[in-house]
Amino acid sequence: MQAYAIIEDSGTQIMVHEGDVLDIDFREAEAGSTITFDKVLAVRGDSDDAATLGTPYVAKAAVTAEVISDKLGDKIDVIKFKRRKNYRRKQGHRQPYVRVQVTSLG
Repeated sequence: MQAYAIIEDSGTQIMVHEGDVLDIDFREAEAGSTITFDKVLAVRGDSDDAATLGTPYVAKAAVTAEVISDKLGDKIDVIKFKRRKNYRRKQGHRQPYVRVQVTSLG
């Protein structure tokens, strides 16, 4: 079984393996810099039989990732419409993300 960790970032829980490429919520970060996720909910190593669970976080555990680039998500259309009232509004939105690659589970 491959080692993994479950981290919390911006209110979402993400299961990560070493080498994974993720899109996380936008933050100011240069390409090539590192981000450390210290809110680790669970960790499982290569040789361990059971995962180490935190209450709520695992003490002295961190996941390190390298920033690859900024990215915009898919475009969504926000449409408001009321029938027979000639009321139509259309607005587009693209959520910004940061693409990172997980380098180490600790």
